[in-house]
Amino acid sequence: MTLVKFNPVRDLIDFEREFNKMFNSLENRFGISKSKDADAEYENAVWMPLTDIYENKDNFTLTIDLPGIKKEDVKISFTNGKLNISGERVQEADTKDSKCHRIEKSYGKYFRSFNLPELIQAEKINAEFTNGQLTITIPKAEEAKPKEIEIKVK
Repeated sequence: MTLVKFNPVRDLIDFEREFNKMFNSLENRFGISKSKDADAEYENAVWMPLTDIYENKDNFTLTIDLPGIKKEDVKISFTNGKLNISGERVQEADTKDSKCHRIEKSYGKYFRSFNLPELIQAEKINAEFTNGQLTITIPKAEEAKPKEIEIKVK
């Protein structure tokens, strides 16, 4: 039997490595980017809007719920393969004559970031805002679209 010395530093390094793996997988899963510009926005954000992501043969489509927010208060940017959505929802002024029992809405700055695939047509990204829902359509590049291959029978 071999004698192994206890080394607490090795255990701490292993723990840190596993912890970093866990956070990196969460960042990738939830679309949180690690660019420096996004870090500042992300750090100041109070909430993240709920988003559905769909894909068909021609496009990726993101539908983002932003109830109670005006179109002018939404900022969308696309740089280095990352789509960032940010803004702020301001709380209505309190009324002097009533008492608030519960506030369930999120107020303050919000931020979402999504890593987009390389094979998209960035210049044709389209955003529409209707009834508190932001819809972003991202067309795929021709190389990314699935192609059917004909099967020949002999």
